[in-house]
Amino acid sequence: MEYLAIVLGLILLIKGGDWVLEGAVLFSLRLNIPKIIVGMTVVSFATSAPELIVSINAALNGYPDLAVGNIVGSNIANLALVLGIVVFITPIKIEKVFYKYDWPAMILVTLLFYFSLKSDYSLSLFESVLFIIVLIAYLIFLIFYQKSRVNDQEELNVDKSMKYLKILSLIIFGGFFLWLGSEVLIKGSISLATKLGISERIIGVTIVAFGTSIPELSTSIVAIINKEQNISLGNLIGSNIFDMLGVIGITGILSPIVISDIGLIDSDLIWMLSLAFLILPLVFFPNKMKFGKIEGVILLLFYAFFINKLI
Repeated sequence: MEYLAIVLGLILLIKGGDWVLEGAVLFSLRLNIPKIIVGMTVVSFATSAPELIVSINAALNGYPDLAVGNIVGSNIANLALVLGIVVFITPIKIEKVFYKYDWPAMILVTLLFYFSLKSDYSLSLFESVLFIIVLIAYLIFLIFYQKSRVNDQEELNVDKSMKYLKILSLIIFGGFFLWLGSEVLIKGSISLATKLGISERIIGVTIVAFGTSIPELSTSIVAIINKEQNISLGNLIGSNIFDMLGVIGITGILSPIVISDIGLIDSDLIWMLSLAFLILPLVFFPNKMKFGKIEGVILLLFYAFFINKLI
């Protein structure tokens, strides 16, 4: 029954995430927002919706380790599993702006996330509010800066004739499916963890995190197929930043976060931090300014070692 609940919860999350993503992107593009800004903000927010709903639900139900573990595991899955699969399928050319702005921003946020939790194995209301303030500042910088990067970009081909009522329906029903899926997934995950005698942290970092990362995987693969590499890479970076600032910030404001399983901080977070730093050398070696099959294999091996360490 636990496995059935987990599968059903994941299906509801994926479907709900797809509807929210479609509705949010259509709404944004009908407002003529440039596609790279859509990739770094709207798409990132929409694909992070499962993480947000699951983490809030877990924290409110008294499972903070599951809430934080979901974010840590999802960030690792995004950069190792999702990016690894994407670049293994087709190479991605890396622009200079990635290591000048995008990567440093991700590193600074990752360090802030790590040291905030490492200091006392908890996240205070002040720190949660600070995360939201940093996120807002990042978005303001992003939106104003990205304007200089969209001049040579083609507009996305979307059905701008879709009525706003239908777009709103996609977002509302998607949000309901996300909530229902999170309820079923959390209950099934906690029941399975109890039955198997493992911690909620392990379930959060593996099964739940993988499930909530599926929208990023599907969105990135579709973007690559449609030759929209900028949206694919921007989505992953933006999603990770939003997870660490927005998801945990909102979760911490709504419910106190106190970590009970120190392995989440002393082990899992170290893996997440190491992966964030690993991305930069891969930009220059072995293929300079390109992520291809070799980089993809390295990232997938990283993820395999991480999961093997947990099992």
